[in-house]
Order: sequence, then structure tokens, then C-alpha cells
Amino acid sequence: MTRRRTVRLRRTLLAGTTAVAVTAVTAGIVAAAQEPAKAAAGPELSLVAATTSVTLTTWKEDPGVYLDLGAYLIAEGTPLELKVTRKSYKDPVTVTQTVYEGGKAKAKKLPTGTVKDFSGLPGFSEITLTDQAGKKVLTRSESFCPNNASGRVRPDAPSTSKYPESCPTNPFTLGSVWGVQKGWAANVYAGSYSEPVQLPAGTYTAKVGVAKKYRDLFGIADKAATVKVTVVERSDEDEEGSTGVAPRSAKAGEHAGHGAGHQAPTGHAGHGPGRAPAPAEAAAPVTSGAGPSYNVGHGPLKAAPPALPWALKKKQQSALSPQARDSGGQTDGSRQAPAVKPLSKRPTGKASVPDVPKPDLRSLPAYGITVGDGDKDIPGKDYLAFSANVWNAGPAQLVVDGFRSPGKATMDAFQYFYDAKGKQVGYTPTGTMEWDPRPGHVHWHFTDFASYRLLKADKKEAVRSGKEAFCLANTDAIDYTVKNANWHPYNTDLATACGEENSISVREVLDVGSGDTYTQDLPGQSFDITDVPNGTYYIQVLANPEKRLKETNLDNNSALRKIVLGGEPGKRTVTVPAHDLVNAN
Repeated sequence: MTRRRTVRLRRTLLAGTTAVAVTAVTAGIVAAAQEPAKAAAGPELSLVAATTSVTLTTWKEDPGVYLDLGAYLIAEGTPLELKVTRKSYKDPVTVTQTVYEGGKAKAKKLPTGTVKDFSGLPGFSEITLTDQAGKKVLTRSESFCPNNASGRVRPDAPSTSKYPESCPTNPFTLGSVWGVQKGWAANVYAGSYSEPVQLPAGTYTAKVGVAKKYRDLFGIADKAATVKVTVVERSDEDEEGSTGVAPRSAKAGEHAGHGAGHQAPTGHAGHGPGRAPAPAEAAAPVTSGAGPSYNVGHGPLKAAPPALPWALKKKQQSALSPQARDSGGQTDGSRQAPAVKPLSKRPTGKASVPDVPKPDLRSLPAYGITVGDGDKDIPGKDYLAFSANVWNAGPAQLVVDGFRSPGKATMDAFQYFYDAKGKQVGYTPTGTMEWDPRPGHVHWHFTDFASYRLLKADKKEAVRSGKEAFCLANTDAIDYTVKNANWHPYNTDLATACGEENSISVREVLDVGSGDTYTQDLPGQSFDITDVPNGTYYIQVLANPEKRLKETNLDNNSALRKIVLGGEPGKRTVTVPAHDLVNAN
């Protein structure tokens, strides 16, 4: 049970969640990866260091070093592929490995308790640091997300990884797929999900190994990677003197000063066109999703796992053929989903709803639940803020196009249907889209996608949120094990999903397996509980409330989350009991 007292919601900058794919690592890794393959049911895995030495920065104003030591797990023979699922929130998370026998894929269930959630393999890597005198100064273990920042280790490996980018962080995730593509290497560093360590400036020797239970489980050799570590101290004052601009000092969970090599794409960072965060802003701290942010409405998000250092990538690319390098306009190894485009003109002919696969919208229980003043500092006012997610369980995409008649302030919205070959075979009117000019929004919203209600203990409505219009974006990977799940969805960020003020048409898509998280943290969106009596209530998240969208099932659109309100006016509290096995507020 999680208890939250009244808080003042602060504005933070969020970085989008994506992993950066690059084309190669180092000659040393290539040599290790090209050893003769051995016949085995599972992949041949080895741990190697991309470099023999690294330089890490600690900041005088806010000391702390992130241990990105350049250690990578290589997969050869076959990919490392893990499917992580839970049947319901009453069941524990389980994991199966895809192994190959006689060239055929087979599911191998791993021991109960191997994973506890969807963030990665806990305690995978083991790190020890010794100083120049040989004295051990640090021992720690870190989780490993196989979808972490990765790259090819040889030129004949697949040019792209089929696996998702990063591991999901939504507390109500139902299924995920983790993998290291054959001929690829994944960074075992936990990225911005790890905590910094306190290390004085100086020189150290780091050894990175794999925990014995995972060596035994996956057949990884007991061979640690050794890296020389130089820690240098820098100061904001030094940066101000050299650039004329004082950077923001690093805070807990942030990668301030780590530069472009750790910078995450900016789709969710600004929730509007053109705003790229400075390097110091590249890795935002974890949020509950309930605090106001520049990414208004959407969240929660964590910073992306680390990319390979740019200097290393540049060195590698010079040795590659033009065909093996990044595509046009992608010169730094990054992958950014392009904008999805609507049809060139509104549909004509008779509307129809054919008998083809359709989306299945489902709601997740609310989370990130807090009480605050709505960031307005209004004495005596109390607002209940929360995060809500509606996701698509498939087996088909939700595709909605908006078309504008010249001079009109709204668009007519249409839902499209496709056959098994991807051919459009029908459409139906499904409401409107409206332009939201408010700061932090500045995009087109599809109306009546979801609604939120605060219900009394008897399930009767007490308060309704004013939020009913949404820009659809695939912000969260909810279940990538469902049929037709897209592990690389488009429009993952609002910069490519929601159009411009002068747009004549807009396409919004919710892909199979993905969900769209919105935070209700502002007056009009959050629940005004100033005059709501203390007691037990339920937050209801309701998808497709007017049933305008055509789905495979309309009986799973509602989700409830129990809460208990207490305290006094202006100092209200909320207690959030666990939802079955999910003990996250």
C-alpha cells in the first residue's frame, strides 16, 4: 500500500524513451564475434569491452558518476530472445527463452523468479572497482535490458535489430519481448535507470562480469571485462566560463554533462515542434507521470538507455562500406520514427464497416496518483492527479484520419479498416478532431477517445474529468506478445503524431501492443476533490466512451483503481492500495 500526502507538483522536462542502434562496435569485438559457431540450442553469448579505457565525469556541484563502462553482451549462433509475460495482475511475471533445435524455434521456460518485472534481468552484471593501490572501492550489480543501446559487431549481421527499443516501465505492462539480434551486441549498462556512484577524481580499474546464475542459465563464459576508468571533476563555473551559458547541474537520475552520446530523441521532451534539449537535459529523472511537464498530458517516461559514444561510432563508420552505414539523413546512428501520413484526400463513396480484423481498445488501471493544488497555488483547493493509459490489444491498428474543410476550425474524423494484406477495404465516420492551441499542446486532438471519472464506493459518479480529446501516440509498450504486435511503432512522439495548426489533414495511429499514457494533472483534467468527502473511491479509465470507434470487443474498455481520500481541506491525502500484485501508486 502506497500513501501519498499533499504535494506541490513541479514542472520537469522529460526525455523520450528510445534506444539508439549503431552499425559496429570495435575491431576487438569483431574478432571475438567471428569465432567459429558451435552447435547449440541457444545463442552463443560472450561479454566483451568495447574499449580498454573510459573517462567519466563527476560534477562539483552535484557529485555522482554513471558507470557506463562500455561492456557489451554479444549474441552469436542465434539471437538471445526472451518473452516476458503475466496472465493477469494476480499472476507473477514469467519469462521464456526462444531456443532453436534442428533449426526450429522452441519455447524454454526459465526458472520462476528469474524476473520480477519488465525492466530487465535483475542483478545481471557485477561490477568491482579498485583504486591505484589495488584497494576495492566499489562493488555493485545492475539489471540488464537486452533491448538496451546496441550495435552490430560484424558487417554481415542484420542491418537492423528486430527487437523493441528499451524495456517498458509502465507498472501495468502485460507482456514484453527482449532480445539481442544475432551478430549484435547490447550494452549491459543499465543506462539512466541506474543510480550514480560517489567516486573522487582519480584512476581506477573496473571489472565487469555476469552473475553466476545467468552464466549457468545462458552458457556465458566466466570471463570479466577489464576497463581502466579515469574520473575527472568538472564544474558548472568552468562550463559557464567556456560557453557563456551556465548548464543545469546534474540531479539524481540525470546524465547532465554526458553530451550527445547520451542524448535522447526529443519527441516527448517538448510536446511541440522544434525544441531540442541541451545535453544537460538529455536524461530526465524518473517521474510518476502525475506531475506537470513540458510533455503536457503524456507520461510517465524515463530517459533512454545510453548510446555508444560518438567518437567510437565515428571511428567505426570510417571502416564500413557505404551500404553498411546509416541511411540518408541518419548520420549519427539514430533511429527516429517518421511521421505517419494521412491519405491525400478524404474518403469518397459509401461508408462501410467490413468483416476484417479491428483494434481492441483496453484501459489500464490509473497510476501515478497524487494530491496537489493543480500547479496553480490556489489556497484551499485540492486536485487528484493521475496517469491513465488506453492501449490496443489488436489484432489490427487503430487508424484515424482527420480532414479539414478549408476555413473550418475542426476536422472530420474517419476510422479506416484493412484486410490481411494491408489493403484498405472500408471506412466509417467517427467524430471530429479539434486544434488545441494551449501551451504544451499545440496540436490536433481526436475527440471522445477516452474519459475519466471518480466513482464513489457504490460505483456512482462523483467527479468527471474535463479531458476527452487526445492526440494519439504510442508512448508505452504494454504487451508486445499479442498477435500482430508492432515492436517498432510509428508516431511514438508528439512531434510526428499530431499535425500543425495549418494542417489540412492528420493521421493518428495506435499500434497493436502499444498504449497512450496521459497524465491528468491540471485543473479541468484532474479531479477537483476540494468538496469531496473523505472515504473510498475508484478512478475509472474508460476507453471509447461513446462507442464511436469500431472494435473487436467493447466489454473490456473500463478499468478501475481503488483509492482512499483523507486529510483536511488544503492538505488532503490519498492512499493507494495495491492492485492485485501491482503495488505501484
